[in-house]
Amino acid sequence: MQDSKMIRNFCIIAHIDHGKSTLADRFIEVTGSLSSREMRDQVLDSMDIERERGITIKAQTASMIYNSDDGQDYLFNLIDTPGHVDFCYEVSRSLAACEGALVVVDAVQGVEAQTVANVQLAMKMNLTLIPVINKIDLPTAEPDRVKTEIEDELAIDASEAILVSAKTGQGLKELLEAVVTRIPPPADRGNEPLRALIFDSWFDSYLGAVSLVRIISGGIKRHQKMQMMSSGKTFETLKIGRLTPKLVDCEGLYVGEVGILSGSIKTVSDTRVGDTITLAENPAPSALQGFEKANQMVFGGIYPLDTNDFPALKEALEKLQLNDSSLTFETEASTALGFGFRAGFLGLLHMEIVQERLEREYNLDLIFSAPSVVYKLILTDGTQLELDNPARFPDPMKIETILEPYVLMAVHTPEEYIGSLLKLLQDRRGIQRSLDYISTKRVRLLYEIPLNEMIFDFYDRLKSISRGYASMDYELIDYRPGTLVKLDILVNSEPVDALSIIIHREYAEAKGRNICKKLKDILPRQMFRVALQAAIGSKIIARETLSAFRKDVTAKCYGGDITRKKKLLEKQKEGKKRMRQVGNVDIPQNAFIAIFKIDE
Repeated sequence: MQDSKMIRNFCIIAHIDHGKSTLADRFIEVTGSLSSREMRDQVLDSMDIERERGITIKAQTASMIYNSDDGQDYLFNLIDTPGHVDFCYEVSRSLAACEGALVVVDAVQGVEAQTVANVQLAMKMNLTLIPVINKIDLPTAEPDRVKTEIEDELAIDASEAILVSAKTGQGLKELLEAVVTRIPPPADRGNEPLRALIFDSWFDSYLGAVSLVRIISGGIKRHQKMQMMSSGKTFETLKIGRLTPKLVDCEGLYVGEVGILSGSIKTVSDTRVGDTITLAENPAPSALQGFEKANQMVFGGIYPLDTNDFPALKEALEKLQLNDSSLTFETEASTALGFGFRAGFLGLLHMEIVQERLEREYNLDLIFSAPSVVYKLILTDGTQLELDNPARFPDPMKIETILEPYVLMAVHTPEEYIGSLLKLLQDRRGIQRSLDYISTKRVRLLYEIPLNEMIFDFYDRLKSISRGYASMDYELIDYRPGTLVKLDILVNSEPVDALSIIIHREYAEAKGRNICKKLKDILPRQMFRVALQAAIGSKIIARETLSAFRKDVTAKCYGGDITRKKKLLEKQKEGKKRMRQVGNVDIPQNAFIAIFKIDE
């Protein structure tokens, strides 16, 4: 049993690409948690998508033993967290398992939007913060300027900020010693009943549902009966282990420690993130405070390409939800795409990652419908509706007001890109709150902007305008009335429900024209002419025509009387007219994908 005074639980928080995962690599290397043969770059980023994109999606844990200068062995539980705004929910859960945090700031880029957001989360939880300035080996590094930014923007004393290079290992020894001396040990609650906070969980094909826990009080050994406090269900503890980051078995976990627990838990819903585990024979009187429910910002439909894959998709989503509790879903049916699910995501990147994980990890071929946000509708009879699916849009005559969600967005950017960024924010119906110079060359813009203006390629545009230097962070503030309409797309006079979107009236015509043009390029030609139309209610606002295949029916009528040819042409015309009335146009999957990637 480890003495709780010798444990340090801490996490690394920072903006995207400031070197969190590389710093975690150096910690693992220096403490010898993995052999040189097992080491690789970004060792904690275990998913293929993380390694390809160079971002952390899941918070990962590593327990390691550090031999300090005072001759003592300390147990470090390090949690590497994501930096992207869509995964701030992962960060908040990881912070709950820690006493301290290393705030990593790039010595060139300085303090960026997500650094501010994550530090505010950590301050709310009263964590001890250690500022760390990384990448000091770069020729353009300006540690003194960054220290000033840390003090001005984060309100953290930067006089004792530690300068490191995660790449070369410079300054690492001082950082490890600072973790020992500055971060407090966990409170000693070894005599109290067991309370273990589940801050992550996943499904393993051998172990079943696995919970990653932080022991707040008491302890647990193998073969003891653990009880879930939310449901009261009990399971025998069959496997206990620590992640170093590879799984190492141990006999028990005690106060202050972080590790995994698994029993014969077959159903995914039994291990809820934020739940408290206690012992069945000596239960704790009350559960720990869990986590706030994640607020889904963006909703989209997920449909299997082959309708027989529907049960497989349901099972895949349930397993994924265990590993990613901020994902929600419910069954829905579409006339164009058959049975599927309406899923809620924290943002567009989150939606993309879920899509990729479903396709890769579960080998599914899927169609995703256009993303939408949650609108609040006040009807003429006074009732209120929440609407996340344009297909369920009621009759416009019955709607009194449509309220749309607004977010407060902070954009950090070098000053040379201000003009283009202000235009982008203005075009997206943004309202400026403030424009402040953080330093002589960096500016912070505060804007109120409708969330639905962000869900189509906003982040990509922001990055391309600023050449990747601008960063953003946002939070939901309120709902406001908007002149919004439902835009329907009709193919051969039939509405395609999966292509319906809710949009500001001002942009509806341009968007409708755009989609019709795109459909004309993608849809396969038929034997008859197909009308592609965009409509608001019964009013057609854009149209393209997909021309029919031409077959020369008069080819075999050479010579002779012209009336014979005319007769055949008339016969063909009648046939095509009848086909257009009863003909069915199948829309291929790539059409849906191309439409949803429309570039404004």
